[in-house]
Amino acid sequence: MNRMTFQLLIGAFVLLISTAYSQTPNVSEMKWKLNESGSEYLKVTFLNQIWLRYDQSNPGTHVLGEPVDNTFDIGLRRTRIQFYGQLTDHVFFYTQFGQNNFNYLAGQNATNTGNRKFQVFFHDALGEYKVWKDKDRLFLGSGLTITNGLSRFSQPSIGTILTLDVPVFAQATVDQTDEFSRKLSVYARGQVGKLDYRVVLSDPFPITSNGVQAPPLSANATFSQRGQHKQYQGFFAYNIFDKESHSVHYMTGTYLGKKKVLNIEGGFITQQKAMWSQEALFSDTLYHNVNLWSLAVFYDAPINQQKGTALSAYLGYFDYDFGKGYLRYNGIMNPATSIVGPYLQGSQGNAFPMFGTGSAIYAQVGYLLKEDLLGEEHGTLLPYASLMSADWDRLSGRMNVVDLGVNWLIKGHNAKLTLNYQNRPYYELQGNDLVKKGNRGQVLLQYQIFF
Repeated sequence: MNRMTFQLLIGAFVLLISTAYSQTPNVSEMKWKLNESGSEYLKVTFLNQIWLRYDQSNPGTHVLGEPVDNTFDIGLRRTRIQFYGQLTDHVFFYTQFGQNNFNYLAGQNATNTGNRKFQVFFHDALGEYKVWKDKDRLFLGSGLTITNGLSRFSQPSIGTILTLDVPVFAQATVDQTDEFSRKLSVYARGQVGKLDYRVVLSDPFPITSNGVQAPPLSANATFSQRGQHKQYQGFFAYNIFDKESHSVHYMTGTYLGKKKVLNIEGGFITQQKAMWSQEALFSDTLYHNVNLWSLAVFYDAPINQQKGTALSAYLGYFDYDFGKGYLRYNGIMNPATSIVGPYLQGSQGNAFPMFGTGSAIYAQVGYLLKEDLLGEEHGTLLPYASLMSADWDRLSGRMNVVDLGVNWLIKGHNAKLTLNYQNRPYYELQGNDLVKKGNRGQVLLQYQIFF
């Protein structure tokens, strides 16, 4: 996005805000009714997640050529503006633009400068048609969208996260053949009785356009640089208690006791010949299909409605087949630039083997303490814990990444502070295998504003 386009978008956003507040001085959200009932509307939201972080660097880590044992950085994990609306009983549109992973290395790390997104960029731009006016049975949509299969965390509402961050491994092809988990897709979604469904046909981006030099062919599968095949996705959830509302296509992280939800969930992603490998220098190129699926249980419900306490929990199993030997390191908003020594390239800083061929279990649980625990103006606390336990084929043993933290909900999800500690393993490269050698920790404070 060039500077003039960005300035026009910001100008339009400021004009919308000033118009809303001049018309309704006590407005609690930026929403404009297009008819008497308000069923037709336009709405704008803003989200900013600020990170202050201390990280024990993985061994061999360098920052701009200098070896480091630890780093401290300040960054913007996500800065987003949504503009969407219901134009008629049947017609809905949704757009979102913003920026991700902006710290002192912005412009250095390829994840911030990939060819599909330049600085501020459009995350979503879609149109949707509701087939039945008064029923949620079928919505048909198309465009650039995060509407995905696999799991609820493959299409998360990032403003309502229970933990510090979403389990990014559930966005299985993030910034490889998509744009920050978004793809150009056509989809159908809806609710039939207690069944919530989404089926998606996506047009993946080529790996060669993600801003990172693609690795050469080797015995370990990587994303293919030849040909292009469509991707098929599905996600299904059976709502045992309350139905989840999906006025937009994102899935809520926690309802803070406002709903009683118990879901049995499952999903998949499949794509033919998405990966390739080569056993030896002059041997034939082998092509591999991507086949990913998951099963999960999600529970989010009040415990004591008078006190305002609630419990949120998730347990999911993920089975990933990217082809033999596939493994990918990822470090969220990585504060380092390179690594030296017997370590896999890309494993510097806070990175760990986040994606691979094999299986993973993900669990999280949080308990919302009583309402106004800290006083009427200071909100309450929501402690939580999460575990990602992966058995990727190239690792010498099971990998466990543990997060422990507490949310200070000053005003629900609209204003909250999150303090999080993460413990992760690091590995040495021995032949084709990665052998665990120890653990590193990370302490992070996030301030979220969302309105």
